Amino acid sequence: MHHPGPPRFLGTGETTELAPRDPDPDATYEWRVVDAPPGSESTVGGDPVTEFTPDVPGRYTLGLDAPDGDHLLTVRAFAASYEGVDVAGGSGTAIRDREGDHGPIDYGAERAHEGVGRPRVRLDATIDREADTADGDDEVVVRATPTPNPESELAAEDLTVTFVVDDRDVAAAVAAGRQNPRDAVRTTDDERGLRLPTDAVSERLRVHAVAVAREPGSEPRISVADAVAVERTGEGTFPSGDAPSDPELTAPAEPTFETVRLNQPPEWTNEATVYEVFVRTFADCEEGETFDALAERIPRIADLGVDTLWLTPVLQHDGKPHGYNITDFFEVASDLGDRDDYEALVETAHDHGMRVLFDFVANHTARDHEWFEDAYQNPESPYRDRYEWQESGEPGTYFDWELIANLNHSNLHVRRFLLDVVDEWAPLVDGFRCDMAWAVPDSFWRELRDRVKDIDREFLLMDETIPYIPGFHEGMFDVHFDATLYFQLRQVGRGAEPAATLLDAIDQRAEIGFPDHAGFLQYIENHDETRYRVECGDAAAAAAGAATMTLPGVPMVYAGQEIGQRGRRDAIAWEHAREGVRDRYERLLATRDAHPALGPDADLERVGYHVASGDLSERPIVASGNIHPDDVVAFCRHGETESLVVVLNFAPDDATVAVDVEHGDTDLVTGDSCVVVDGDGTERIRVEDVAVVRAER
Repeated sequence: MHHPGPPRFLGTGETTELAPRDPDPDATYEWRVVDAPPGSESTVGGDPVTEFTPDVPGRYTLGLDAPDGDHLLTVRAFAASYEGVDVAGGSGTAIRDREGDHGPIDYGAERAHEGVGRPRVRLDATIDREADTADGDDEVVVRATPTPNPESELAAEDLTVTFVVDDRDVAAAVAAGRQNPRDAVRTTDDERGLRLPTDAVSERLRVHAVAVAREPGSEPRISVADAVAVERTGEGTFPSGDAPSDPELTAPAEPTFETVRLNQPPEWTNEATVYEVFVRTFADCEEGETFDALAERIPRIADLGVDTLWLTPVLQHDGKPHGYNITDFFEVASDLGDRDDYEALVETAHDHGMRVLFDFVANHTARDHEWFEDAYQNPESPYRDRYEWQESGEPGTYFDWELIANLNHSNLHVRRFLLDVVDEWAPLVDGFRCDMAWAVPDSFWRELRDRVKDIDREFLLMDETIPYIPGFHEGMFDVHFDATLYFQLRQVGRGAEPAATLLDAIDQRAEIGFPDHAGFLQYIENHDETRYRVECGDAAAAAAGAATMTLPGVPMVYAGQEIGQRGRRDAIAWEHAREGVRDRYERLLATRDAHPALGPDADLERVGYHVASGDLSERPIVASGNIHPDDVVAFCRHGETESLVVVLNFAPDDATVAVDVEHGDTDLVTGDSCVVVDGDGTERIRVEDVAVVRAER
């Protein structure tokens, strides 16, 4: 089906890309504006992949004439300033700039926004079997829970909600002879929900919605959209199969439905811990034996307590050790092994309770790729339009990366190719880590998500976007790289910022508009970054690693981190492993696994605390020597059945910390008592790098 996907929610002057799905590169596709608000002059371009920019608030309907019929797409536009923007053919302000000069900003750069940030919204769906309707039908009930931005003075009741029923499901219901869901739907009295009879649901009904905040004196701000689906899983049938001669004797069973929150990360990510492997230096082995050597180490990796294996690219490449310059997207790299070896590695990981993430590169190919070799300096090449080109005749690229060439995602051959790559590798693994996600158009990621989630709802999609973008949780990705927290951990480790600013980094997620159900990858190092302990020292590294395990998110360990490795991409020095470091990580991971209150869904609460050095004879009790109050942060985590106090100490010496919360005296990480009493009779938690104790609820 070539339908372009879910409805769009935009500000006026904001551009969205439009593309037919599952494209046939040899087919003809034509876009048009079917309906628009009065006064609109917005148009669409004439190419199969084009853009649209609304210029007037209201509802737009766009049409796509495709080989499988005519498809309609709803765009809801909200008022925003766009002075000077050309809206012909959709050349307005992009959701984010992908020009080479405007790639990801520095980790530490501010994410400025004028006024108050975006609100948030969550959708839930249920089936009401006791609905009070004239014809006695069951009803689908969709409820929205809007939440103001944390910095807003608005209350939840001040927000409005805009719903859109998915155009694809409207068309399917009408084609099946059912009532048009948009005609059947009614809004609840509080305008926070929709109700419609289940008979209007064909195979599936998807509903999308945004929360709208109207701050006094400001333009409306819209949330990241959320979405739910109601899927028909069974029809109403008579128990014996055929209708009985006397229908009063036996009634047919009711049809059955399943509800799905479409933007919810896979359930298993609530307990996941990622282990990244830089494949070419992880194991000391002969060329072509890497997959086998990795498989041999899987039991040891699993014993650490991690459960998700992210392998850097494993496809045929140009010889650079990182593997991101791919020359053949359908063959595994011969220097690592063959296809059977790779599949055996994945199977071994599965046998040990580990999931596997495939590193998916969609932005570029290597310049050694056969397409580029034919297209370079050859305007007549059939592959020429599959790449971006600069005026100099060189391919489009980012930064100083001279060995890659950016793909042209407006070319249907490129889209078809990348979707075929997805189909090749997704069935083998449990998720994709999507490289340079910021550089690839949103429309492609939306299609990829629907494509893999229709087969496996628990398939993980994780984006490398630095800094993170809230809109990427709108029908694209489940878990996002948290480079903001990464940078703040580095700042704290260097002594440039107080440890308490880690909590500010967590708060920023909501402040810039991420919904509460978004997931975040928390890390202190990876294959692109200097090892944390090299830059910040051993003491800070221990605390930073503990922070990723105790703050809300999905923690990641970069191979070698757990043994004190100092080289970023050097061969892992397994024979020189610091077992004390590994023991610490094993304890932390076991503690996190045993206490869901440390997981991503549990609440985070700031608490009052007072920091002193480890010398309890001091009077007055103050921090001194190698301890400073800014080296320590304490906070609470609240789960369904327990609350925990966490104290992190980035200093090289022990600290004793009085916390303004009643708590136990046993450190759940070590199993030892960690509470001491100072000379004034105050109970304090003694902490080397981290302490986790139960809080009184």
